[in-house]
Amino acid sequence: MCCVSISAVVVGCAVLKEPEVKRFKDMSNYKYAIVGQTQHVSSSIGYGSVGNLSGYSGSVSKSVNPSEVITGILMKKGYIIVDKAENDSTFMVTYGQGDKRNVLGGLGGYTLGVTIQMLDAKSKEALFVCSAEGKGSTEADDIRIAIERCLKDF
Repeated sequence: MCCVSISAVVVGCAVLKEPEVKRFKDMSNYKYAIVGQTQHVSSSIGYGSVGNLSGYSGSVSKSVNPSEVITGILMKKGYIIVDKAENDSTFMVTYGQGDKRNVLGGLGGYTLGVTIQMLDAKSKEALFVCSAEGKGSTEADDIRIAIERCLKDF
């Protein structure tokens, strides 16, 4: 008697939606940014294998604070981060986490969306708004990737 076992592993590969970007005003007159504070997001992924009377397992934990990622990107682009508006060349940045989108009916995991808006610090007029999604090995990776994609062309 012959027994054949065939198994398949579905590995998720998400096609990310293009970032949505709306520019309302030229940002070249702005030099300072106030970045709203956010909470740290921690996530982990576990792995393991058992076979031949032995096995192993483990996990990887990651953490991200969205405002720190945004601050780093803005500083790299030459903006000075301040705590309050000191003159007319200051804008405020706010961050929001959006929906999760299932990939392959949930078999491929999910993508996580973020939205970032920039407002004139005094008039509260919208200057720039972007939305993007990210897909990594953990939720922290998803957020970091989404923020980087959102602000890539800022």
